[in-house]
Amino acid sequence: MKRALVSVSDKAGIVEFCNSLVKNGYEIISTGGTYKKLVEAGIAAIEIDEVTKFPECFEGRVKTLNPYVHGGILHRRDKQSHLDQAKELGVESIDLVCVNLYPFKETIEKTDDFDEIIENIDIGGPAMVRSAAKNFDAVIIVTNVQDYAEVIDAIENEKNTKDFRRGYMIKAYEHTAAYDSMIANYMNERFNEGFGEKQFIVGEKVMNTRYGENPHQKGALYEFNNHFTDNFTTLKGEASFNNLNDLNGAVKIARGFGEQNAVCISKHGNPCGFAIKDTLLESYTEALKCDPVSAFGGVVAVNGTVNAELAEKMNEIFLEVVIAGRITLEAQEIFAKKKRIKLFEMGADTLILANDKKDFKHVDGGFVFQDADMVGVDEVKNAKLVSKIAAQSQDMKDMEIAYKIASLTKSNCVVYVKNSAMVAVGMGMTSRVDAAQCALKKAKDMGLDVRGAALASEAFFPFRDSIDAAAEAGIKNVIEPGGSIRDQEIIDAANEFGMSLYFSEVRHFLH
Repeated sequence: MKRALVSVSDKAGIVEFCNSLVKNGYEIISTGGTYKKLVEAGIAAIEIDEVTKFPECFEGRVKTLNPYVHGGILHRRDKQSHLDQAKELGVESIDLVCVNLYPFKETIEKTDDFDEIIENIDIGGPAMVRSAAKNFDAVIIVTNVQDYAEVIDAIENEKNTKDFRRGYMIKAYEHTAAYDSMIANYMNERFNEGFGEKQFIVGEKVMNTRYGENPHQKGALYEFNNHFTDNFTTLKGEASFNNLNDLNGAVKIARGFGEQNAVCISKHGNPCGFAIKDTLLESYTEALKCDPVSAFGGVVAVNGTVNAELAEKMNEIFLEVVIAGRITLEAQEIFAKKKRIKLFEMGADTLILANDKKDFKHVDGGFVFQDADMVGVDEVKNAKLVSKIAAQSQDMKDMEIAYKIASLTKSNCVVYVKNSAMVAVGMGMTSRVDAAQCALKKAKDMGLDVRGAALASEAFFPFRDSIDAAAEAGIKNVIEPGGSIRDQEIIDAANEFGMSLYFSEVRHFLH
């Protein structure tokens, strides 16, 4: 008779799984709460101390750390010397190990009590998982509730091959590695401000992309905390590596204004249109005016529901990606006329942000890691008026929009907003005055009137030349972080031209 050792924190489906194991000739060994649940369900399980010949002790801290357990898992069935020694020592084979670990993640989410947190660090569980994975030649290791049906199918239908067990071995080491990484990261966050000697970035695979940035590169999407699994549904098409990067920037901007009717159009990760109006249709229409040339083949993020009317308007040009809170069935039917468009929704009234607390970027030979940047709720509201003239209420709204967009756009950048719609943007330039002038040239080419617009920069203006260019274009309100050694020159220029000028005193570089 084969034996299965079952010890799980997540007990969903465990009774049914063990019932199937028993029907397939397995004897069940179990521990603690799992043993109690199985017995209550009428399964003739063996309690772990009958195997270990030693009682659970130290309030359950030690129960499976025992040679009868690990010897039963680890001894090689293909070596006679191992079989002989197992017989000599009275060690019986354990052929399947089903373990999921103490709920450390759930514990740190619900409490700051360090004693409780420590008690929810699993020791015996990872040891059993690693032992079973090491001996995958003879042992099935199961760590995920979602895999129970597949394991039973393999046992019942002669699919329990070495290749099958190898796949579960890989899952097992991923499981324990992720668990230990989570503990290490938590301890460093608690005691080392999040920047310990080691930093672990662990994601769950969501899907392969068709390829990476280019066809010769492989690519895949990984997620934190089920963000995409819970909030990202493909309605049409296939998300590429570049699509995912582009929609990331568009979604962050469109969702950056709460539940307002925001629409952001993005191209190559940068905004080329944005507006907040009374309706999403108006927002899209105004956003498109900023740069309809760049919008061709772009990504549109809609902070709300795309209905049939909006879909008809969007279908007037070629768009590659639309992502929204929801896309109605009627809208989907309209988009179906376009073969190449890709549709995604988040299944909510608005777009959803994960609001990751950390950020990182690959550099040659490693990665740089930092606290994630966010614009504070009152950052614009509390900005310091440094000019003689103050902005009016609509001007303040325009400044807030421009400032938030600038914080999520590649440096060096400037953003011009008028009547809650972006009318010009310059991004990714090596000079801030070049960014300002490039944006104004583009607006002129598009026939857009920027007079009276608000201007935002994500970092300070090092010289007054950007203010001079803004004044010539008729800009009336400016917000920037300040902090330049020439700040007074900037202030004097604003006063000279009768502009309002605000310093947020917070820089938002995005490189």
